[in-house]
Amino acid sequence: MRNDRPLPEACSTECPVRETAKIVEHKWATLIIRDLLSGKKRFSELERSLDSISPKILSERLRALESLGLVHRTVYPTVPPMTEYTLTATGRAFEKVILAMADFGALLLNREQPAE
Repeated sequence: MRNDRPLPEACSTECPVRETAKIVEHKWATLIIRDLLSGKKRFSELERSLDSISPKILSERLRALESLGLVHRTVYPTVPPMTEYTLTATGRAFEKVILAMADFGALLLNREQPAE
């Protein structure tokens, strides 16, 4: 399924594929976004959902996604502080990329193995 929009032939600094790759190339970023598509989550919920991610890496990825304008962080002044994460409108637009990745991943998982 191909749309009518041509892909850029050169990978300049204004290349939209390059901009998306900045997000996709970081391990865990797409899975964090996937989890936030269902609604707001606390740090501990994301940590449990992502199974083997370290708290340090999760924190780094969330801050990176926040700096890109994809994730919004709300800190509640409780003891201990509670932090919730949600997707911004730009982050929600990434759902199309996640769905395309899910379709492609299913294709890879269901493909016939080559004969040996």
